Amino acid sequence: MTDGPVETHRLEQQRRENRAAVAALGLSPYGAAQRDLVSLAEAASRYDAGADEEHKARGKEPGYVSRRPVVAVAGRVMLHRDNGKLIWMNLRDSTGDLQVAVSQRECAAPGFELARLTDLGDVVVARGPLVKTKTGEVTVWASSVEPGAKCLVPPPEKHAGLHDVELRYRQRYVDLWSNPETLRVFEARSRIVSCIRRELDARGYTEVETPMLQVLAGGAAARPFRTHMNALDIDLFLRIAPELYLKRLLVGGMPRVYEINRNFRNEGLDKQHNPEFTMLEAYHAFGDCETVMRMTEEVIRACAVMVSGTAEPRLRFGEAVVDYASPFARVTYAELFERALGFAMGDVARARKEAAARHVVSAEAAAKMDGVLVVNELFEEVAEKSLDPGKPTFIMEYPAALSPLTRPKPGMPEVAERADLFIGHMEVAPHYTELNDPDVQAAKFREQLAGLDAEKNAEESTFRTFDEDFIRALKVGMPPAGGMGLGIDRLTMLLTNQRTIRDVVLFPMMRPE
Repeated sequence: MTDGPVETHRLEQQRRENRAAVAALGLSPYGAAQRDLVSLAEAASRYDAGADEEHKARGKEPGYVSRRPVVAVAGRVMLHRDNGKLIWMNLRDSTGDLQVAVSQRECAAPGFELARLTDLGDVVVARGPLVKTKTGEVTVWASSVEPGAKCLVPPPEKHAGLHDVELRYRQRYVDLWSNPETLRVFEARSRIVSCIRRELDARGYTEVETPMLQVLAGGAAARPFRTHMNALDIDLFLRIAPELYLKRLLVGGMPRVYEINRNFRNEGLDKQHNPEFTMLEAYHAFGDCETVMRMTEEVIRACAVMVSGTAEPRLRFGEAVVDYASPFARVTYAELFERALGFAMGDVARARKEAAARHVVSAEAAAKMDGVLVVNELFEEVAEKSLDPGKPTFIMEYPAALSPLTRPKPGMPEVAERADLFIGHMEVAPHYTELNDPDVQAAKFREQLAGLDAEKNAEESTFRTFDEDFIRALKVGMPPAGGMGLGIDRLTMLLTNQRTIRDVVLFPMMRPE
């Protein structure tokens, strides 16, 4: 019995021999440009039942000219049956599958020989009239078959390979053609991004691009990836957020800006996190947290309508059915905490006991932690998880101590004008009323830097630096504004019912083989 690698080599060798045989026919195994191809779905839609029936009735009459539509299609061979003088193939492209019949009597000789030498996974081009078989299947009755590309690698096994998660992520180029559902997800992702752009453009936002290589790692609290630029002999960081550059554009007079941006954070990987991810960030001059909350709700609903194909979108996500049609729910941080825990967030002593009793943090750690941090640990572990996963919900009015770079609520300095949107137990979009006082912003930056423990955060201290230029920009004058971020990956997970971020990222980060 041969082992796996030897068997694979034998199968590849057979395919190489078939490739040589195709070349011996005078055909290029890797094809050439084609000018008249239509998709498989378009070809199937052109079938004319009347013309087909007429041909069957009059096809042998002298001088009869068939009215059957003739098409040229290309696809990857998913099924191949050689019945001697008649070869059946099922082709697949991005629009679906279509059957092709290759008859020795009616197909040009090189094409018929090519069909006999075809392996599963090969890409072929077929031309011919459209017919319907006795089983009722629309079929291209090939008059010619040409090579498109030879596949030297055997396709994955239907009941194992197609569902091998490791294989699917590492060889996405195989996953896409062997698993139609995978292709549907990424086509939906593309349409979701296009829908977001249309919605924002229609609301007067201008799409911009800001640097991905930055001298300072700013705009969020995250560990960056570091690199070095030889030309200037300086260290740079892959951006963790575009926020500070987008705000500079508000200073410059652009009233509404957005960027669909790639961010990079040198942190963990799990079902909701990839070190390279896509975000929408948008800023609305003379708006506030409420302004961008309304915008986010409208944009997400428009995307859900587009994906679902209905004006009242309700889409499944895991065990939940998410209602995007109804107004999104709203609840304050304090209300949700008390509803979930049974006591007010101001009762810090009880919060410490509850955190220890629920094993959220140890009793020793809870005693040492700042009260608002203990409350937030309980909030994230208990209150957030109490939300209805099928009802999109804005959690509003976070404690100001948790959001030092957000403008406080007028008359309530202990509350920040911040709202986070949760859907399906995932945080998908934070919203803020932005700070625009340069002195307050500078003081907040200094507080953050002062809070770093030089010994415990030695590495972080090297990239957490004071952004003088951003403060200078605020001194020029930034209008009051609302700002938001929306995770494109997580939104795609929600709208396509995918439970891990790797299923909505074409090439997720993987440990090298």
